[in-house]
Amino acid sequence: MVWLPSSTGHWPPWLFPGPQTTCGQWEAGLVGTANPLGPLSAGACDRAPDFLSPSGNQLLWPALGSVVTLNCTASVASGPHCPLPSVQWLKDGLLLGNGSHYDLHEDSWVKANWSEVLVSSALGIHLTSPEDFRTFTCSVQNISSSSFTLWRAGLAGHVAAVLASLLVLLALLLAALLYVKCRLNVLLWYQDTYGEVEMNDGKLYDAYVSYSDSPEDRKFVNFILKPQLERRRGYKLFLDDRDLLPRAEPSADLLVNLSRCRRLVVVLSDAFLGRAWCSHSFREGLCRLLELTRRPIFITFEGQRRDPAHPALRLLRQHRHLVTLLLWRPGSVTPSSDFWKELQLALPRKVQYRAMEGDPQTRLQDDKDPMLIVRGRVPEGRTLDPELDPDPEGDLGMPTGPTPDPEKLSLSWRGAA
Repeated sequence: MVWLPSSTGHWPPWLFPGPQTTCGQWEAGLVGTANPLGPLSAGACDRAPDFLSPSGNQLLWPALGSVVTLNCTASVASGPHCPLPSVQWLKDGLLLGNGSHYDLHEDSWVKANWSEVLVSSALGIHLTSPEDFRTFTCSVQNISSSSFTLWRAGLAGHVAAVLASLLVLLALLLAALLYVKCRLNVLLWYQDTYGEVEMNDGKLYDAYVSYSDSPEDRKFVNFILKPQLERRRGYKLFLDDRDLLPRAEPSADLLVNLSRCRRLVVVLSDAFLGRAWCSHSFREGLCRLLELTRRPIFITFEGQRRDPAHPALRLLRQHRHLVTLLLWRPGSVTPSSDFWKELQLALPRKVQYRAMEGDPQTRLQDDKDPMLIVRGRVPEGRTLDPELDPDPEGDLGMPTGPTPDPEKLSLSWRGAA
Protein backbone atom coordinates (compact mmCIF):
# COMPACT_ATOMS: atom_id res chain seq x y z
CA MET A 1 0.00 0.00 0.00
CA VAL A 2 0.96 3.64 -0.53
CA TRP A 3 0.37 6.42 2.00
CA LEU A 4 -1.71 9.34 0.70
CA PRO A 5 -1.84 12.36 3.03
CA SER A 6 -5.41 13.54 2.92
CA SER A 7 -4.48 17.02 4.17
CA THR A 8 -2.69 17.90 0.86
CA GLY A 9 -4.68 15.84 -1.58
CA HIS A 10 -1.49 15.17 -3.73
CA TRP A 11 -1.27 12.04 -5.78
CA PRO A 12 1.67 9.69 -5.10
CA PRO A 13 4.88 10.46 -7.08
CA TRP A 14 5.25 6.94 -8.43
CA LEU A 15 2.13 7.41 -10.51
CA PHE A 16 3.77 9.92 -12.93
CA PRO A 17 7.17 9.49 -14.67
CA GLY A 18 9.84 12.18 -14.72
CA PRO A 19 10.88 14.80 -12.24
CA GLN A 20 8.13 16.50 -10.33
CA THR A 21 8.98 19.33 -8.04
CA THR A 22 5.90 21.44 -7.75
CA CYS A 23 2.25 21.03 -7.39
CA GLY A 24 1.70 22.50 -10.81
CA GLN A 25 4.07 19.98 -12.38
CA TRP A 26 2.09 17.17 -10.68
CA GLU A 27 -1.12 18.52 -12.04
CA ALA A 28 0.37 18.94 -15.57
CA GLY A 29 1.67 15.40 -15.46
CA LEU A 30 -1.74 14.20 -14.44
CA VAL A 31 -3.38 15.87 -17.39
CA GLY A 32 -0.78 15.04 -20.03
CA THR A 33 0.09 11.47 -19.12
CA ALA A 34 -1.97 8.47 -20.14
CA ASN A 35 -3.36 6.12 -17.47
CA PRO A 36 -0.86 3.27 -17.11
CA LEU A 37 -3.42 1.07 -15.32
CA GLY A 38 -5.89 1.06 -18.17
CA PRO A 39 -9.48 2.40 -18.36
CA LEU A 40 -11.69 2.33 -15.29
CA SER A 41 -14.88 0.34 -15.38
CA ALA A 42 -17.98 2.47 -15.44
CA GLY A 43 -19.71 3.09 -12.10
CA ALA A 44 -16.77 2.08 -9.88
CA CYS A 45 -16.62 5.52 -8.29
CA ASP A 46 -20.28 5.36 -7.24
CA ARG A 47 -20.14 2.13 -5.27
CA ALA A 48 -21.26 2.37 -1.64
CA PRO A 49 -18.43 2.18 0.86
CA ASP A 50 -18.07 -0.73 3.25
CA PHE A 51 -17.81 0.47 6.87
CA LEU A 52 -15.26 -1.41 8.93
CA SER A 53 -15.73 0.70 12.06
CA PRO A 54 -18.31 1.05 13.39
CA SER A 55 -19.98 -2.07 12.02
CA GLY A 56 -23.37 -0.58 12.93
CA ASN A 57 -24.95 2.22 14.87
CA GLN A 58 -23.27 2.33 18.27
CA LEU A 59 -24.54 3.54 21.64
CA LEU A 60 -21.90 4.95 24.00
CA TRP A 61 -22.15 6.06 27.66
CA PRO A 62 -19.24 8.42 28.36
CA ALA A 63 -19.08 10.55 31.47
CA LEU A 64 -19.42 14.32 31.55
CA GLY A 65 -16.00 16.03 31.41
CA SER A 66 -14.30 13.16 29.59
CA VAL A 67 -12.89 13.02 26.04
CA VAL A 68 -14.31 10.44 23.65
CA THR A 69 -12.82 9.51 20.28
CA LEU A 70 -15.11 8.30 17.50
CA ASN A 71 -13.28 6.23 14.86
CA CYS A 72 -14.88 5.92 11.43
CA THR A 73 -13.09 3.60 8.94
CA ALA A 74 -14.47 2.60 5.54
CA SER A 75 -13.26 0.71 2.48
CA VAL A 76 -14.15 2.48 -0.81
CA ALA A 77 -13.90 1.06 -4.35
CA SER A 78 -11.80 3.44 -6.42
CA GLY A 79 -9.81 3.94 -9.60
CA PRO A 80 -7.29 6.29 -11.16
CA HIS A 81 -9.94 8.82 -12.21
CA CYS A 82 -12.03 8.57 -9.01
CA PRO A 83 -11.70 11.41 -6.56
CA LEU A 84 -10.22 10.73 -3.18
CA PRO A 85 -13.11 9.77 -0.85
CA SER A 86 -13.99 12.32 1.79
CA VAL A 87 -15.46 11.89 5.25
CA GLN A 88 -18.01 14.26 6.74
CA TRP A 89 -19.22 14.41 10.34
CA LEU A 90 -22.74 15.47 11.25
CA LYS A 91 -24.24 16.27 14.64
CA ASP A 92 -27.97 15.54 14.85
CA GLY A 93 -28.14 15.64 11.04
CA LEU A 94 -26.28 18.97 10.65
CA LEU A 95 -22.71 19.43 9.46
CA LEU A 96 -20.31 19.60 12.34
CA GLY A 97 -18.80 23.06 12.81
CA ASN A 98 -15.28 23.90 13.79
CA GLY A 99 -15.38 24.02 17.56
CA SER A 100 -12.60 24.21 20.08
CA HIS A 101 -13.74 20.98 21.70
CA TYR A 102 -13.53 18.96 18.47
CA ASP A 103 -10.32 17.27 17.22
CA LEU A 104 -10.46 15.83 13.69
CA HIS A 105 -7.78 13.64 12.13
CA GLU A 106 -8.16 11.87 8.79
CA ASP A 107 -5.91 9.34 7.01
CA SER A 108 -6.15 7.39 3.73
CA TRP A 109 -4.51 4.30 2.23
CA VAL A 110 -4.68 3.13 -1.39
CA LYS A 111 -3.80 -0.15 -3.06
CA ALA A 112 -1.10 -0.27 -5.73
CA ASN A 113 -3.63 -0.80 -8.52
CA TRP A 114 -5.95 1.92 -7.23
CA SER A 115 -8.83 -0.57 -6.96
CA GLU A 116 -9.57 0.23 -3.30
CA VAL A 117 -9.02 3.12 -0.93
CA LEU A 118 -9.15 2.80 2.86
CA VAL A 119 -10.20 6.02 4.54
CA SER A 120 -10.20 6.63 8.30
CA SER A 121 -11.38 9.63 10.30
CA ALA A 122 -11.06 10.07 14.06
CA LEU A 123 -13.21 12.67 15.80
CA GLY A 124 -12.27 13.64 19.33
CA ILE A 125 -15.01 15.28 21.40
CA HIS A 126 -14.50 17.11 24.67
CA LEU A 127 -17.70 16.51 26.64
CA THR A 128 -17.92 19.74 28.60
CA SER A 129 -21.71 20.23 28.70
CA PRO A 130 -24.88 18.15 28.38
CA GLU A 131 -25.34 19.60 24.87
CA ASP A 132 -22.39 17.52 23.67
CA PHE A 133 -24.33 14.27 24.23
CA ARG A 134 -25.92 13.91 20.80
CA THR A 135 -25.92 11.64 17.77
CA PHE A 136 -22.79 11.96 15.60
CA THR A 137 -22.95 10.57 12.05
CA CYS A 138 -19.98 9.61 9.86
CA SER A 139 -20.77 10.00 6.13
CA VAL A 140 -18.48 8.88 3.26
CA GLN A 141 -19.01 10.51 -0.14
CA ASN A 142 -22.57 11.38 0.91
CA ILE A 143 -23.51 7.82 -0.10
CA SER A 144 -23.46 5.81 3.10
CA SER A 145 -23.17 6.67 6.77
CA SER A 146 -22.89 5.20 10.25
CA SER A 147 -23.69 6.87 13.56
CA PHE A 148 -22.59 7.09 17.19
CA THR A 149 -25.10 8.04 19.90
CA LEU A 150 -23.72 9.47 23.13
CA TRP A 151 -25.65 9.25 26.40
CA ARG A 152 -24.55 10.71 29.68
CA ALA A 153 -23.10 7.96 31.88
CA GLY A 154 -24.23 9.48 35.16
CA LEU A 155 -27.87 9.67 34.05
CA ALA A 156 -27.71 6.18 32.60
CA GLY A 157 -26.28 4.77 35.83
CA HIS A 158 -29.00 6.48 37.83
CA VAL A 159 -31.75 5.11 35.61
CA ALA A 160 -30.21 1.64 35.71
CA ALA A 161 -30.01 1.77 39.50
CA VAL A 162 -33.65 2.84 39.76
CA LEU A 163 -34.76 0.08 37.39
CA ALA A 164 -32.71 -2.50 39.26
CA SER A 165 -34.22 -1.38 42.57
CA LEU A 166 -37.73 -1.62 41.16
CA LEU A 167 -37.06 -5.11 39.84
CA VAL A 168 -35.67 -6.25 43.18
CA LEU A 169 -38.65 -4.75 45.00
CA LEU A 170 -41.05 -6.44 42.60
CA ALA A 171 -39.28 -9.78 43.08
CA LEU A 172 -39.47 -9.42 46.86
CA LEU A 173 -43.17 -8.57 46.73
CA LEU A 174 -43.83 -11.56 44.49
CA ALA A 175 -41.84 -13.84 46.79
CA ALA A 176 -43.73 -12.52 49.84
CA LEU A 177 -47.07 -13.07 48.10
CA LEU A 178 -46.16 -16.63 47.15
CA TYR A 179 -44.95 -17.27 50.69
CA VAL A 180 -48.21 -16.06 52.21
CA LYS A 181 -50.38 -17.94 49.72
CA CYS A 182 -48.48 -21.20 49.40
CA ARG A 183 -46.50 -21.58 52.64
CA LEU A 184 -49.00 -23.82 54.44
CA ASN A 185 -49.63 -25.96 51.36
CA VAL A 186 -45.90 -26.53 50.86
CA LEU A 187 -45.43 -27.40 54.53
CA LEU A 188 -48.36 -29.84 54.42
CA TRP A 189 -46.95 -31.50 51.33
CA TYR A 190 -43.56 -31.83 53.02
CA GLN A 191 -45.15 -33.26 56.18
CA ASP A 192 -47.22 -35.80 54.22
CA THR A 193 -44.19 -36.82 52.15
CA TYR A 194 -41.19 -36.61 54.47
CA GLY A 195 -42.68 -36.01 57.92
CA GLU A 196 -42.01 -38.20 60.91
CA VAL A 197 -44.30 -41.21 61.19
CA GLU A 198 -45.23 -41.67 64.85
CA MET A 199 -45.82 -45.41 64.94
CA ASN A 200 -45.11 -48.18 67.42
CA ASP A 201 -45.29 -45.75 70.31
CA GLY A 202 -48.15 -47.46 72.15
CA LYS A 203 -50.50 -44.50 71.64
CA LEU A 204 -54.21 -45.16 71.10
CA TYR A 205 -55.27 -41.63 70.12
CA ASP A 206 -53.83 -38.88 67.99
CA ALA A 207 -54.95 -36.04 70.23
CA TYR A 208 -56.36 -35.43 73.70
CA VAL A 209 -58.93 -32.61 73.47
CA SER A 210 -59.59 -30.73 76.70
CA TYR A 211 -62.47 -28.25 76.86
CA SER A 212 -64.92 -26.84 79.35
CA ASP A 213 -68.42 -28.21 79.85
CA SER A 214 -70.10 -25.02 78.66
CA PRO A 215 -72.71 -25.31 75.85
CA GLU A 216 -70.61 -23.24 73.46
CA ASP A 217 -67.53 -25.40 73.92
CA ARG A 218 -69.49 -28.63 73.57
CA LYS A 219 -70.99 -27.40 70.30
CA PHE A 220 -67.60 -26.32 68.99
CA VAL A 221 -65.91 -29.61 69.87
CA ASN A 222 -68.67 -32.06 68.91
CA PHE A 223 -70.06 -30.33 65.83
CA ILE A 224 -66.99 -28.59 64.34
CA LEU A 225 -63.68 -29.87 65.67
CA LYS A 226 -64.43 -33.58 65.96
CA PRO A 227 -66.20 -34.05 62.58
CA GLN A 228 -63.49 -32.15 60.76
CA LEU A 229 -60.57 -34.04 62.30
CA GLU A 230 -62.07 -37.52 62.57
CA ARG A 231 -64.28 -37.80 59.50
CA ARG A 232 -62.47 -35.62 56.99
CA ARG A 233 -58.86 -36.09 58.06
CA GLY A 234 -58.89 -39.49 59.79
CA TYR A 235 -57.62 -38.55 63.25
CA LYS A 236 -58.69 -40.32 66.41
CA LEU A 237 -59.56 -37.99 69.31
CA PHE A 238 -60.03 -38.45 73.03
CA LEU A 239 -62.50 -35.84 74.35
CA ASP A 240 -62.54 -34.71 77.99
CA ASP A 241 -64.59 -31.85 79.43
CA ARG A 242 -63.27 -32.21 82.99
CA ASP A 243 -60.89 -29.75 84.58
CA LEU A 244 -57.51 -30.28 82.98
CA LEU A 245 -55.33 -29.26 85.93
CA PRO A 246 -57.28 -28.86 89.17
CA ARG A 247 -55.08 -26.88 91.57
CA ALA A 248 -52.46 -26.81 88.75
CA GLU A 249 -51.55 -30.44 89.48
CA PRO A 250 -52.32 -33.28 87.04
CA SER A 251 -54.67 -35.95 88.24
CA ALA A 252 -54.08 -39.67 87.88
CA ASP A 253 -56.68 -39.91 85.11
CA LEU A 254 -54.99 -37.11 83.22
CA LEU A 255 -51.62 -38.82 83.42
CA VAL A 256 -53.08 -42.06 82.08
CA ASN A 257 -55.07 -40.39 79.31
CA LEU A 258 -52.21 -38.20 78.15
CA SER A 259 -49.94 -41.22 77.99
CA ARG A 260 -52.33 -42.72 75.43
CA CYS A 261 -52.42 -39.62 73.18
CA ARG A 262 -49.79 -38.14 70.87
CA ARG A 263 -50.87 -34.51 71.21
CA LEU A 264 -52.79 -32.27 73.62
CA VAL A 265 -55.36 -29.80 72.26
CA VAL A 266 -56.80 -27.24 74.69
CA VAL A 267 -59.88 -25.23 73.67
CA LEU A 268 -59.02 -21.97 75.45
CA SER A 269 -62.47 -20.36 75.46
CA ASP A 270 -63.84 -17.77 77.86
CA ALA A 271 -65.32 -20.53 80.01
CA PHE A 272 -61.99 -22.36 80.12
CA LEU A 273 -60.11 -19.18 81.06
CA GLY A 274 -62.59 -18.69 83.90
CA ARG A 275 -61.16 -21.63 85.80
CA ALA A 276 -59.16 -20.79 88.88
CA TRP A 277 -55.83 -22.28 87.81
CA CYS A 278 -55.88 -20.31 84.52
CA SER A 279 -55.94 -17.03 86.41
CA HIS A 280 -53.71 -17.76 89.40
CA SER A 281 -51.37 -20.63 88.58
CA PHE A 282 -51.32 -20.94 84.81
CA ARG A 283 -47.53 -20.70 84.67
CA GLU A 284 -47.11 -23.74 86.94
CA GLY A 285 -49.81 -25.61 85.03
CA LEU A 286 -48.14 -24.85 81.68
CA CYS A 287 -44.85 -26.20 83.01
CA ARG A 288 -46.62 -29.42 84.02
CA LEU A 289 -48.18 -29.77 80.57
CA LEU A 290 -44.84 -29.24 78.82
CA GLU A 291 -43.42 -32.08 80.89
CA LEU A 292 -46.30 -34.42 80.03
CA THR A 293 -46.87 -33.81 76.32
CA ARG A 294 -45.09 -32.67 73.20
CA ARG A 295 -45.76 -29.05 72.22
CA PRO A 296 -49.37 -28.60 73.39
CA ILE A 297 -51.86 -26.89 71.07
CA PHE A 298 -54.02 -24.02 72.37
CA ILE A 299 -57.02 -22.77 70.39
CA THR A 300 -58.08 -19.19 71.13
CA PHE A 301 -61.05 -17.32 69.70
CA GLU A 302 -61.20 -13.98 67.93
CA GLY A 303 -63.30 -11.42 69.77
CA GLN A 304 -63.24 -13.16 73.12
CA ARG A 305 -65.22 -11.31 75.75
CA ARG A 306 -62.43 -11.52 78.29
CA ASP A 307 -59.57 -9.07 78.43
CA PRO A 308 -57.00 -9.95 75.70
CA ALA A 309 -54.31 -9.18 78.30
CA HIS A 310 -55.39 -12.21 80.34
CA PRO A 311 -52.35 -13.70 82.16
CA ALA A 312 -52.77 -17.04 80.41
CA LEU A 313 -52.98 -15.51 76.91
CA ARG A 314 -50.07 -13.19 77.59
CA LEU A 315 -47.94 -16.06 78.85
CA LEU A 316 -48.73 -18.19 75.80
CA ARG A 317 -47.75 -15.36 73.43
CA GLN A 318 -44.44 -15.05 75.24
CA HIS A 319 -43.73 -18.78 74.82
CA ARG A 320 -44.77 -19.33 71.21
CA HIS A 321 -41.60 -21.32 70.66
CA LEU A 322 -42.80 -23.96 73.15
CA VAL A 323 -46.50 -24.20 72.24
CA THR A 324 -48.72 -23.96 69.17
CA LEU A 325 -51.14 -21.04 69.47
CA LEU A 326 -54.03 -21.04 66.96
CA LEU A 327 -56.71 -18.39 66.46
CA TRP A 328 -60.26 -19.32 65.47
CA ARG A 329 -61.93 -16.71 63.28
CA PRO A 330 -65.48 -16.60 61.88
CA GLY A 331 -64.17 -17.74 58.49
CA SER A 332 -62.19 -20.65 59.90
CA VAL A 333 -65.14 -23.00 59.63
CA THR A 334 -64.33 -23.47 55.92
CA PRO A 335 -62.45 -26.78 55.48
CA SER A 336 -59.82 -25.07 53.32
CA SER A 337 -59.08 -22.26 55.79
CA ASP A 338 -55.62 -21.69 57.23
CA PHE A 339 -56.81 -22.73 60.69
CA TRP A 340 -57.23 -26.38 59.70
CA LYS A 341 -53.92 -26.38 57.81
CA GLU A 342 -52.05 -25.02 60.83
CA LEU A 343 -53.81 -27.49 63.12
CA GLN A 344 -52.92 -30.38 60.82
CA LEU A 345 -49.29 -29.27 60.82
CA ALA A 346 -49.30 -29.32 64.63
CA LEU A 347 -50.88 -32.79 64.76
CA PRO A 348 -48.91 -35.96 63.93
CA ARG A 349 -48.58 -37.07 60.34
CA LYS A 350 -51.55 -39.19 59.38
CA VAL A 351 -50.78 -42.40 57.51
CA GLN A 352 -53.40 -43.51 55.02
CA TYR A 353 -54.20 -47.21 54.99
CA ARG A 354 -56.84 -49.54 53.62
CA ALA A 355 -59.61 -50.41 56.03
CA MET A 356 -59.31 -54.16 55.37
CA GLU A 357 -55.73 -54.20 56.64
CA GLY A 358 -56.57 -52.84 60.06
CA ASP A 359 -55.01 -50.04 62.05
CA PRO A 360 -51.35 -49.51 61.00
CA GLN A 361 -50.23 -49.28 64.60
CA THR A 362 -51.48 -52.77 65.44
CA ARG A 363 -50.40 -54.18 62.08
CA LEU A 364 -46.87 -52.82 62.27
CA GLN A 365 -46.43 -54.06 65.82
CA ASP A 366 -47.50 -57.54 64.64
CA ASP A 367 -49.43 -58.09 67.85
CA LYS A 368 -50.49 -61.74 68.19
CA ASP A 369 -53.44 -61.02 70.45
CA PRO A 370 -56.56 -61.65 68.31
CA MET A 371 -58.55 -59.23 70.48
CA LEU A 372 -56.42 -56.32 69.15
CA ILE A 373 -57.04 -57.03 65.46
CA VAL A 374 -59.55 -54.35 64.42
CA ARG A 375 -61.62 -55.45 61.45
CA GLY A 376 -58.50 -56.97 60.03
CA ARG A 377 -57.44 -60.22 58.54
CA VAL A 378 -55.08 -62.78 60.00
CA PRO A 379 -51.59 -62.51 58.51
CA GLU A 380 -50.51 -65.23 56.15
CA GLY A 381 -49.26 -68.37 57.85
CA ARG A 382 -51.28 -67.70 61.04
CA THR A 383 -54.67 -69.08 62.02
CA LEU A 384 -56.94 -68.33 64.90
CA ASP A 385 -57.36 -71.48 66.97
CA PRO A 386 -60.90 -71.66 68.47
CA GLU A 387 -59.47 -73.38 71.55
CA LEU A 388 -57.59 -70.20 72.45
CA ASP A 389 -60.89 -68.54 73.28
CA PRO A 390 -63.31 -70.87 75.13
CA ASP A 391 -66.15 -68.43 74.55
CA PRO A 392 -65.83 -66.99 70.99
CA GLU A 393 -69.37 -65.55 71.07
CA GLY A 394 -68.61 -63.15 73.89
CA ASP A 395 -67.57 -62.78 77.52
CA LEU A 396 -71.03 -62.69 79.08
CA GLY A 397 -70.78 -66.17 80.66
CA MET A 398 -73.65 -67.57 78.55
CA PRO A 399 -73.36 -71.09 77.08
CA THR A 400 -72.79 -71.28 73.38
CA GLY A 401 -74.00 -74.86 72.67
CA PRO A 402 -77.61 -76.21 72.40
CA THR A 403 -79.74 -75.80 75.52
CA PRO A 404 -80.28 -79.23 77.31
CA ASP A 405 -83.73 -80.55 78.07
CA PRO A 406 -84.68 -79.98 81.75
CA GLU A 407 -86.36 -83.41 82.01
CA LYS A 408 -83.21 -85.20 80.85
CA LEU A 409 -81.23 -83.23 83.39
CA SER A 410 -83.61 -84.35 86.20
CA LEU A 411 -83.51 -88.02 85.13
CA SER A 412 -79.76 -88.05 84.96
CA TRP A 413 -79.62 -86.48 88.38
CA ARG A 414 -81.95 -89.16 89.87
CA GLY A 415 -79.97 -91.94 88.28
CA ALA A 416 -76.85 -90.60 89.81
CA ALA A 417 -78.49 -90.41 93.19
